[in-house]
Formats: sequence, C-alpha cells, structure tokens
Amino acid sequence: MRLSRYFLPVLKEDPKEAQIVSHRYMLRAGMIKQQAAGIYSWLPLGYRVLRRIEQIVHEEQQRAGHIPLLMPTLQPADLWRESGRYDDYGQEMLRIRDRHERDMLYGPTNEEMITDIFRSHVSSYKDLPLTLYHIQWKFRDEVRPRFGVMRGREFLMKDGYNFDVDRAAALHAYNRHMVSYLRTYERMGLTAIPMRAASGPIGGDNTHEFLVLANTGESEVFYDDRVTALKLGQREIDYDDRAQVASVCEEFTTLYARTDETHDAAAFEQIPEAHRKVGRGIEVGQIFYFGTKYSEAMGATVVTKEGTRVPVEMGSHGIGVSRLLGAIIEASHDDKGIIWPEGVTPFPVGIVNLKQGDVATDAACAGLEKALVARGLEPLYDDREERAGAKFATMDLIGLPWRITVGPRGLANGMVELTSRRTGESEEMRPEAAVDRIAQIYAAHA
Repeated sequence: MRLSRYFLPVLKEDPKEAQIVSHRYMLRAGMIKQQAAGIYSWLPLGYRVLRRIEQIVHEEQQRAGHIPLLMPTLQPADLWRESGRYDDYGQEMLRIRDRHERDMLYGPTNEEMITDIFRSHVSSYKDLPLTLYHIQWKFRDEVRPRFGVMRGREFLMKDGYNFDVDRAAALHAYNRHMVSYLRTYERMGLTAIPMRAASGPIGGDNTHEFLVLANTGESEVFYDDRVTALKLGQREIDYDDRAQVASVCEEFTTLYARTDETHDAAAFEQIPEAHRKVGRGIEVGQIFYFGTKYSEAMGATVVTKEGTRVPVEMGSHGIGVSRLLGAIIEASHDDKGIIWPEGVTPFPVGIVNLKQGDVATDAACAGLEKALVARGLEPLYDDREERAGAKFATMDLIGLPWRITVGPRGLANGMVELTSRRTGESEEMRPEAAVDRIAQIYAAHA
C-alpha cells in the first residue's frame, strides 16, 4: 500500500478529549473518529487491526470445534421477557419500538436468541455437544462512556454459547473456552490472566474474567505474579481430551488471581510476600457456566440416552474484539506511539523512502514492495514528499513492528536499514536479506 494513496488522517497534537494512552494514540494515528458519545467510525488503519483481531478469534474458536453463525443486532423483547431479563437488565439496554408497536431492543448480548435458535432445531442428546458463536456489534447505553473503545456504547464482541447434555460436559466446554482464549490472547501478544470473577447480569456460579495488566484498567486485581510467566506456547491441545484440557485450566488457575469483586484477603495473605501483587487490569473477555438458567425459563430441552427429557446445560463466553485494540495499545506503547505485536499489526512492515524522486531509491523501494507482496506480506510504503523526520514520526506513531529505511547513501553500498519498533535496534543488510528476515519473522507468527 502506497501511503500517498492511503487514507491516514494522523494528528500532530494530542486530542483534548482523550484521557488514556490508547484513546489518544488511536485518534492521533487516524484509526477512529468519534461520531457520538461512545460510538466510533473505524477508519482504514483501525479497521485493518480490528479485522486482524477478528480473524485470530475466528481461527482459535474453530480450532476448538466451535461453529460460527451470525445473529442480528436487533432482538424482539418477547424473548427477553421469557427469560425474565427484560426488566432486570436496566437502563444500559437500548429499547426500541418499531412502526407496528412491537417492542425491540439493540442486543447487549445473545443468550435468549441463541436459546430460541437451539430449541427450534435441537431435541436429542445425539446432536450434542454443540457450541455456536458469532462476532457481532453490541450496544450498551453506558451512562458515562469514556476511554475511547475501552468503554464505548457500541462495540464488536465475540459471544459463544455451548449446549451440553449434562454438567460434566458443560464444564468441559467451559474449560475448552478457557484454553482457546488463552491461545487467542497469546497470538495477539498479550498476557491475559484468567481471574475468578462475579457473573453480573449473565448469571451462573462459575465464571472467569481475562484481564490484561495495565495502570489504566478499571478493575483492581490481586494476584500471585508467577501467573504472568505461564504460557501455552506451541503445545498441541486436543480439545476433545477432557483430562488434558482440565489440566491446562488447572495450571493457569491454581495460582491466586482475582478481581476486587471476589477477592479473598485471607487466601491472598498466604502467598509469599515477594509474589503478592496488587494492580489494575483491563477486562478483555469472560466465560460463564450457568447451567439451566435460560433453558429452563425458555423450554430448551433434549431427550437423553435414557429417554428422559431434561433442560440443556449451557454457558456463554465473550471476547471484547474492539476493546482488544485499546488493551493492546495500553500494554504495548512508548512515548512515540503504538508498538503493535506482529500478530495484529495493520501492516507487517513499513518502507521509508529517504529521497523520493531519486531514480535508484524509488526503484529499490518499489523492488522491496514487490518482493514482500510476493511473500504474502503487504507493506506500507511511505512514498510521500515529506522530510525524513516526519516519515519516521508517522511510522513510530502508527506502530508497525518493522521498518525498512532506503536512502542513497546506503544504496551506494547495496544496503538498506532494518529497524525494530520495539527495541529501536537497526541493522544494515542487503534488500533481499531484509525481505527474508521479515518473511521469517511472520512465518513464526502464522
């Protein structure tokens, strides 16, 4: 992509309305534009990252055996009256009446609708286990939307729902989601800690939130800092192996990690003082097991192997897709701008032409662009008539993990400069070697 042809409305000054780093950099980097309080347009750079995050979520959900579908943003109120939540949910729910005087709502979540879909099509244990999920826009009418996409009113969310014949199978689904979420966040360059949490309006007794440690987090968290060193890495997980999946969950939840809502001061004091930490965290996902809360209320039952009819066991599981952009920036930035992890970067590498219009420099940049595209890597090529300092500032602000700088002096020796955004370290090498290095880096993150 040539920057001279791209829509990237960067700002030089910090917007006054932005209170936290992620909101400030997303506005300055031309990723979003506010349309109303807590409602944003996603501009091209932000949209690329959003879609990259969405792709990772899809891949990991389907790796775990979960099936995608798509439900509408608007829902009939009668479904929520069946479950008893229509009046309980509060003013965060945006209620609407259509031209036929039917009560509707802009969905904040989809437990009722997915239960209605299930009861219409599934009646036997032979069709279980089943997990359906979608990624869809939600709306919650926050009284004080703030912090950009971290606490907006409209947001993109992955919500999934498992249906199982008994409690043991449903708890396996819960564990399966925990493991798939851990892998999802790791691929995004995040350490997201599963913490025992409160269920809120979703309901249920068993729930974990996934929190990314950050000073700007809204939740106070208490944890054993050894939990931050746990990684799934490249280990192979058989999601049908209940014992293996449960073992991974035990590994990641044995060390103390809780939000302020479920904090146990006595248990916390048992942690060695050197590992006892208090901080703040950003919630990026939550999983729930709530049994038959919705299936009993809405008549979603299955016939068991023994011939009896029972309410189906359920759980729901959410990932804040749009919120993740803010969380990643809060966890990965410096005073120059964003530092995207390779897994979610909008472009894998930037090419900076230090002397636009010079025949040799232009040709070398075009050659790098062509070679990278041939490797399946679309670079962002800054071919603007701008000073070198302005080009470097733009690249630092938008946070591409790698930059290839091309200038007449280096080319005289057949060399370009490859720079890491995270470390700031640079290395001179031949253009084809720079392409090979970038290709190797991203092959490891595929």
